[in-house]
Amino acid sequence: MVHRRHRLADGRESLFFTDRGGRPVETVVDARPLDPRSGNGEVRFDRLTGEWVAVAAHRQARTYLPPADQCPLCPTRPGRRSEIPAEDFDVVVFENRFPSLGPELGILPEPEPEPEGTGDERALWGRPSPAFGRCEVVVFTPEHNGSFASLPYTRARTVVEAWAQRTGELSALPGIAHVFPFENRGQDIGVTLHHPHGQIYAYPYAAPHAARLAQRSRQHLSEHGRALMGELLRDESEAGDRMVLAGRHFSAYVPYAARWPLEIHLVPHRQVPDLAALRREERDELAAVYLELLQRVDGLYGTPTPYISAWHQTPVNAADREAGWLHLQLTSPRRAADKLKFLAGSEAAMGAFINDTTAEQTAARLREVRV
Repeated sequence: MVHRRHRLADGRESLFFTDRGGRPVETVVDARPLDPRSGNGEVRFDRLTGEWVAVAAHRQARTYLPPADQCPLCPTRPGRRSEIPAEDFDVVVFENRFPSLGPELGILPEPEPEPEGTGDERALWGRPSPAFGRCEVVVFTPEHNGSFASLPYTRARTVVEAWAQRTGELSALPGIAHVFPFENRGQDIGVTLHHPHGQIYAYPYAAPHAARLAQRSRQHLSEHGRALMGELLRDESEAGDRMVLAGRHFSAYVPYAARWPLEIHLVPHRQVPDLAALRREERDELAAVYLELLQRVDGLYGTPTPYISAWHQTPVNAADREAGWLHLQLTSPRRAADKLKFLAGSEAAMGAFINDTTAEQTAARLREVRV
């Protein structure tokens, strides 16, 4: 599968990925009179939690739910210029015009107090750092309507290839500690553009949830000599009642301690740290099983279900890559046809989830959907 690199009018990088057997987009001219790119936001270290928090006030001006004829992710047409300066394309990845992180790259300072005797009594936690990193948009199709679940297999396979290529390249950038591809689907989740698309964040730190998973995985490997996710996959496969689908290279199940009304994990059978490490045959199957999984989710109700599709890749450092295991976590707050679960007191304040259904019930409903 081939791709071509181009530049947008303000210097942002744009990559056009072509479906297998398709014709690459060789020439792109972005004639928009764009303003220069805005500078970085900042990140601040929270001493209470030990976590970094990004502050991106410049994103307040980003595009919000435009009408279809003004969508910035549709192909460029006469009289309507978009973020994709081409009349047709397969899959496009470009740097976000309103990034939470970046565009500068760098290494965050250690959040420790200044050594004594420097004459500066302020600790580093009190000094905001530039929000180093990179944020990219992944446009799945030139069609404004639809979703990932409605893509043909060939196009879904191209998206998988784009995720893998971007994961490998972003992981190698200076200062990048963790790469996170994801998709938000549905206005109830907070989507600001309806056109089928996802995003990729390349963080200058391991995101908090990824860091916790990495710590658990390292500890388990050290104590038992086995990968934690591998044990979970084996146990779910043997139990069977929470399994949703199983292929040659991937399986999907509702986790035993699911937090959300709808939560599925899609896991490769082979231990790999990220999408870039998947073999060709694994990527081929991933496109098919992921499409089936999304179609099962959409088949639960008469209207599209909002979801967050989050690829949990291991942080870039070697210790985490040895213990970690790539997996997808697909979650939705939809607990009934006309009801959503909101994160209120226990979940939002304490991080203590309370689910309204059992994992076994959810898995059974997903298995019953005809796709």
